[in-house]
Amino acid sequence: MVTSSHTVLYDPEGVVEAELPLDREPHELLVKTVLAWTDPGEALQPRDCHLIALELTGHARAVAGDVRRCAEKLPVSDGRRALAEVVLDETERRLATTPEGTVRCAQGRARIVRDLYERLDRLNTVRPVSSA
Repeated sequence: MVTSSHTVLYDPEGVVEAELPLDREPHELLVKTVLAWTDPGEALQPRDCHLIALELTGHARAVAGDVRRCAEKLPVSDGRRALAEVVLDETERRLATTPEGTVRCAQGRARIVRDLYERLDRLNTVRPVSSA
């Protein structure tokens, strides 16, 4: 008899995900490294590029969740929320494609992560305008 040590978590509201801090520093370093590649011939093997693209895809989805939660705290009429929604829609569109084992794909995923962190930082530094 084989027993599984895995537990399936049903969390449709993303409560657990919201409580987990992002592992930002190593991913930002990975983004910088991937974006610094200039000669595709000297870059990594296709399988390595594919793994990097997968890692960045997963992290982009996690950062997008944080951006979404921050944006939802703003009033619907707030321009920052509207811009965040545009960024999130574009992110979803770009992440819907299957990751490939190419430098171009890895760099595209790196740009998505970079853009999401920029949006997250803007949402976290500018506080909503209170109506007094």
